[in-house]
Amino acid sequence: MSDNPSTPQDDADRVGNIRLKRLAKLQNPTSTTPSTSGSPASTPSISPAPQTVSKPSPKPVAPSPKPKPVETPPASSTPPRKFKVPAKLDLSSWEHETITSVLKVTLERPVAEQSSYDYVWLKGLATEIESEEPGKPLPRLNGNLLDRLLIARFEIDPQTMTDDLEYLPVLASLPPQQTIFEFLVGCWKRINAARTALIKKGYPPVETQDALTRLEKMRELIVSYAGLTLQEPEMFPQPQGREIGPSELVAPLLSLSALSAPLLSSPTSSNTLGPSDIEQFLQDLAHRFEPDNELDGVLAPVVRALLFHPSLFRTEGLGGGDASWRGVVSGLEALVSVKAIATMITRMEEWNPDNVPAPAFEVKSLMGPLLRLNVFSREWPGIAQTYFSDPDKRSREDVESSYASLRGTLKSLQNSLFQVFNTLVRASPGAREAVLQYFTKVISLNAKRAGMQVDPATVSSDGFMVNLQVILYRFAEPFMDASYSKIDKIDPFYIARSKRIDIAEETRIKATSEEAAKWAEEMSTGPTPNFISDIFYLTIAMSHYGYQKTIQNYTDLAKVMDDIQRQLDFLNGDGSWMGSPLQARTEAAINNVKNQQSKVRSAQLAYEAQLLDPELIFRSIGFTNFLGTWLIRQVDPKKTHPNPTVELPLPRDVPMAFRVLPEYIVEDIVDYLHFSTNHAPDKFELSGKNELLIFVLTFLTSTWYIKNPFLKSKINDVLFMGTWGYGRERNGILGNLLHSHPLALKHLMPALMHFYIEVEQTGASSQFYDKFNARRNIAFVLKVIWDNPSHREALNREAKNVDKFVRFVNLMINDVTYLLDESRSELIQIHNIQEEMEDKETWNSKPQEYRREREGTLRSLERHASSYIVLGRSTVELLKVFTAETKQPFMMPEIIDRLAAMLDYNLVALVGPRYQELKVKDAQKLRFDPRALLSDIIQVFLNLSDQPEFVRAIANDGRSYSKELFEAAERIAIKRGLKTEAELEKLRMLTAMVEEAKLVIEAEEDLGEVPDEFLDPLMFTVMKDPVILPSSKITIDRPTIKSHLLSDSKDPFNRSPLAIEDVVPNTELRERIETFLAERRQQKKPTEHESMDVST
Repeated sequence: MSDNPSTPQDDADRVGNIRLKRLAKLQNPTSTTPSTSGSPASTPSISPAPQTVSKPSPKPVAPSPKPKPVETPPASSTPPRKFKVPAKLDLSSWEHETITSVLKVTLERPVAEQSSYDYVWLKGLATEIESEEPGKPLPRLNGNLLDRLLIARFEIDPQTMTDDLEYLPVLASLPPQQTIFEFLVGCWKRINAARTALIKKGYPPVETQDALTRLEKMRELIVSYAGLTLQEPEMFPQPQGREIGPSELVAPLLSLSALSAPLLSSPTSSNTLGPSDIEQFLQDLAHRFEPDNELDGVLAPVVRALLFHPSLFRTEGLGGGDASWRGVVSGLEALVSVKAIATMITRMEEWNPDNVPAPAFEVKSLMGPLLRLNVFSREWPGIAQTYFSDPDKRSREDVESSYASLRGTLKSLQNSLFQVFNTLVRASPGAREAVLQYFTKVISLNAKRAGMQVDPATVSSDGFMVNLQVILYRFAEPFMDASYSKIDKIDPFYIARSKRIDIAEETRIKATSEEAAKWAEEMSTGPTPNFISDIFYLTIAMSHYGYQKTIQNYTDLAKVMDDIQRQLDFLNGDGSWMGSPLQARTEAAINNVKNQQSKVRSAQLAYEAQLLDPELIFRSIGFTNFLGTWLIRQVDPKKTHPNPTVELPLPRDVPMAFRVLPEYIVEDIVDYLHFSTNHAPDKFELSGKNELLIFVLTFLTSTWYIKNPFLKSKINDVLFMGTWGYGRERNGILGNLLHSHPLALKHLMPALMHFYIEVEQTGASSQFYDKFNARRNIAFVLKVIWDNPSHREALNREAKNVDKFVRFVNLMINDVTYLLDESRSELIQIHNIQEEMEDKETWNSKPQEYRREREGTLRSLERHASSYIVLGRSTVELLKVFTAETKQPFMMPEIIDRLAAMLDYNLVALVGPRYQELKVKDAQKLRFDPRALLSDIIQVFLNLSDQPEFVRAIANDGRSYSKELFEAAERIAIKRGLKTEAELEKLRMLTAMVEEAKLVIEAEEDLGEVPDEFLDPLMFTVMKDPVILPSSKITIDRPTIKSHLLSDSKDPFNRSPLAIEDVVPNTELRERIETFLAERRQQKKPTEHESMDVST
């Protein structure tokens, strides 16, 4: 028996030779001259040993010693042990019997008859052999006959007709509808049984090994034919109506999952592969065909049939009673468990197909159909309809039960998918690269997903992208250890040294495209990035183009629900359509909208089943915080963060390696923290709070590291949302940390004040409105931390920077002025519309179109008013607490008059003669609490009542102040119990002091005619410190221009850039004004003395 290895082509040629070239499908035939032994001259590698087997030479027998008399041993002695001598193995007989039982064939008719034709009589082959050596008996079955035995068996077609009556029993006894592959599987299983039985016999080792070698040669030959049959199933006669070829191996692969198999399925037969057989059979196929690069031809069709199985395209997806997809997963796991097959899969053309658009990629790439399985309603509407139908009627327990069921299924799928990819990565360097290229291709195909307006039909599905995100998270876990010991293995120059991710068109954190291109060119040389770096950056990109967009799709559904609710409110109106001819049409429209509302809500719940899965959230938070820590490490001058923690604020010089990073890295961190703090704050209880706080503080204290003002504002939003209460945590995720973390105690207050000022100018067209939201959030956070003495001490330290603090105070006053004024305007309009609607008779007489228009206006006013009221109230509260803690900055000349005028003006609105106009129905709905607002404004008056400058500023307000105004405020405060008696007494004293100051001011300001050149051009008051503006050359009072520059850095007369340091004192004019004032005062003095004399 030859030991030279054969190839699958040799096997095919051998079949062709033996069948006298009847099988035209096989090419390149070799010599067909039969040998004297009946086997082809070209001996295959998978052939049995020669018929003549050399036996070990017996040992020479020593002469027998002279026998000694037998002595009877003592009764107490132990009888000698008897050792069992291993039986000898008759290899020729054993081989004959084994081939007969394994192939179930014989050359002798009596043997077939004795087995009731369980052994197939190969009459044709027997006749052929007899004709080759006439007169000789038929040989025993041996390895040299294996090829001819198998082919003779293959060629028997039970469906053919024959006139040979003695051969009819053979055809009749053949297994019905048995395919060639099933026959070979039966042979393969019987070989395994024969091997086990042989080992158990305990034959001498040399003989056992010889027999095992012959068995393995027989196994290889059978496996060769099994592989050829999978490739060319019609090579031999096959039963009609049976699926043959690759599907014959797909079926046992699908049966590996118990959940995918039908209930009460029949046990595995002797001719089919059972779950315990699959792995060994696949290993045998790989061992036989991989060395000659023929594995692709054998198993690639099987892989295609498995991974494009119809069960993966059912509309029910993961839901429903059919779990056939589990069989696909289990079959794939079995395939990739063999490294050669795993590598082969990544070589297939369908692994990473070219020229395929994103939507088709997930159905045409091998892994796509499995990866797209999920619960999202656009691709799998059946899941939302089945698990979340009639959402308004479902109890919370019912919804949670559906969540648990779907999440369990998703976990099973995603765990298996990761194991498959992980096995592929470990199979070979080529397979690893193919997996990375697959991830890269998905990212490049889905660049559009990150856009604002995306047509879902042009990109991959949410389920496909989220499953890949989970897989990448799992790959990232090994280098995200708690001690960050592997963080420096991530290449910070990856985007310059790797072409996997194309970021040429992406906005950078703080670099122009030219700067980024120059940096990439300079850093392009260096070591090839490692696998850790590949996974790290691919995970970031997959999140940006995939996962984050899925989250956005989910949050967009909330906006759709709001729109639907507004439409319902519009249709319902005031109910005047009821009983009218329009009732039927209106009711139909309302029902239609409600059905739409139900569908959207079902879709929301389906999204939540995946996106709010605790396991996914934990992984997402873990990677997000790791990424944030890595980012801070890049800007840490010592490159040691988080051990020890970075020192804040950061240096002014921003490292170029950080500046050129894609802006979406920071944006995605912030967006996911925004999502998770809003929807799953409890998931931060185990870990993530510290990382979240440090990330926020780092970039709020050093805002110059980020160019995008909206991104900075989002960071501020995350801090704000981190203080929202949830469950039993009254202060939210970060509330307690803000009171204890050293970085927060030192840097939070200055960071918030700095950002409060910075957000005034964002450069965007919407900056005027954007700033109010940002400042509302800041005010909320300040309210949370205000009772902490450490934070108040930090405020006092900041107040020592007078210029900065004065600007901060000025912006607060501006905000209060605008927001309360807008609130009042909106409330008055709401009041008027509600008054109009109260007059039912007049209202019903109006045309329906008019009524609907007014109702729409009312709803719009209510939305706007609510926003203004909340923002205004939060700013007043901020003003209240700040004036209680630090007063001197509020007394600056450029601040004090505007502060007093603003407070007086709003006091008029709340207690003046027209305060009734602010009365609206359901004020709580608008969050309007006039009592609380009045109490806060009075408190600001009380906080500053001991400051002479403030008293004088109130008295100087000729537009709004009056003694009657303060008395009215006192009466309401008493009536509503807003203040204590001590506080009311303080308010009375303030009123008295203001009245005294008013008399003094009136006396001082009686200057008569004042020259125009002495008057401030904006305020029309006598200038005290005139200065010349450098560009417009206008002279203005220094406090006036300082107040202007607090809000606007431009010259008010020609809009040129201006700083207070640029103004030029007008000393000459100042001296003239002082002389003028002195003269006028001097002129008044004699008159006073004279009047005194007259009175005397």
